[in-house]
Order: sequence, then structure tokens, then C-alpha cells
Amino acid sequence: MRTLADLLADGDLRGKRVLVRSDLNVPLDGQTITDDGRIKASVPAIEALAEAGATVVVCAHLGRPKGTPEDKYSLAPVAKRLGELLGRDVAFATDTVGESAKATVAAAGPGDVVLLENLRFNPGETAKTDEERAEFAQALASLADVFVSDGFGVVHRKQASVYDVARLLPHATGGLVSTEVDVLKRLTQNPDRPYAVVLGGAKVSDKLGVIGNLLGTADRLLIGGGMVFTFLKAQGHEVGKSLLEEDQLDTVRGYLD
Repeated sequence: MRTLADLLADGDLRGKRVLVRSDLNVPLDGQTITDDGRIKASVPAIEALAEAGATVVVCAHLGRPKGTPEDKYSLAPVAKRLGELLGRDVAFATDTVGESAKATVAAAGPGDVVLLENLRFNPGETAKTDEERAEFAQALASLADVFVSDGFGVVHRKQASVYDVARLLPHATGGLVSTEVDVLKRLTQNPDRPYAVVLGGAKVSDKLGVIGNLLGTADRLLIGGGMVFTFLKAQGHEVGKSLLEEDQLDTVRGYLD
């Protein structure tokens, strides 16, 4: 897995445009950011690339717009805060891959940072069809020479800026993703003992594989949150509507045996 550290060690980023997929999905109260933790976490990768002489093009999403622009989900407040944390101006493109994005990136030079508007203002970002996602990914990729994936909170999603762009450009993982991968390797391959895992949330369907893998590794697996009701149903208890189909319930029953 090629990392940002590898890119920086190569020393050939000056003058190159690097598209960075960050996680800037921060809570807002109107235009006021109430917790800038994710912006702060994204700074090291952006700063390292800018200091290496790259033109840094940052892309991210905010909230769950339905494929069209919505003022309440604009990344404009994030651009301002990112600039404050970086100690340098951050140019803000008012669209994702349109005329503003193209002009803003074209005007940026080595060491400059650009933030594109909310990726989810474009329906291609979260489209279910490969063709629609690919069209948007091609437009994003045309803005850069290299891609860095640094948004760990979204790396599991098959979305244009996460999955498809990485297939189009030379790519590497940023520090946030690299660190999480290292931690996951340690926890799944050589954990300290005793090893207890707590899993919560409501959707069991996307955690079945995780549960299956952990059963052979963890000493204790503790299930909480909405998933509890699915496990109770699998044990034969009367609960509300199950979150799983019958074949998936059979999988859970197998885990309980």
C-alpha cells in the first residue's frame, strides 16, 4: 500500500496537482462549525503536500444533500476554518467539477490549497451505477495528477471520490488512513490479550462479515445498540421487525450456536 510518506520521499511533487479526499463532515449550527476536530485531523496531510510544493485540491462532503446544491451543506465555512488552521489562504471553488473548480485549480500554484464545494452536490458522487459515478470521477481526476485518500470515515464507500478516482490516478493513502489500517492489522492479526470487542449500531447486515472474522480472534464479543434486537430475534425472542432477511438471520443463528 503506497502512502503519503512514500510520495513525499520521492520528492517529485513540486508543481503537481494532488487531489486529496478528506473527511470534513463537521457539525454546523447555521454557518458556525461546532466541532472542528475532523478539519484539524485533515490538516497534516494537506500541510505536508503544500510544503512539498504541490498544488493541493481538497475534496470532501458535508451532510446528506440529494445530489443538488443546498446552502446549509456548503463547505464555505470549512474553507475559512481550514485556512485558519493551515495559516494560509484556501481558495474555495463554488462547484465540484464545473467552471469555478476548473478556474480555481488553474489559478493555483505550488503550495496553494483549493477546496472544492460539497461533492454530494453532484449526483455522480453517490450514484449506484458505475457509469454515472465514472463520469463524475473522470471530471474530478482531470483536476489532478495524483490522488491521496485521507478520509478514513468514507474509505468503505463505493463512491466516485473514494473508489473510482483511485482507479484513474496514481494514488496513495494519507496519514489518517495509513494509521487506521495499521491499527486494524494489529487488532485483527496480533491483538493484546485479553481481547474484548464492543460492536454497536443498528445495521447488522454490513457488520456480519466483521462479526464472523472477529469470532475467531476476540476473547469476548459484546453486542449493543439496535443490533441487540436482531440477535434476540435469532434466539427466538419476540421483538419488532427484524433488520435482516431470513438467510441473514440464519447467519446470526450460526454465530450464536
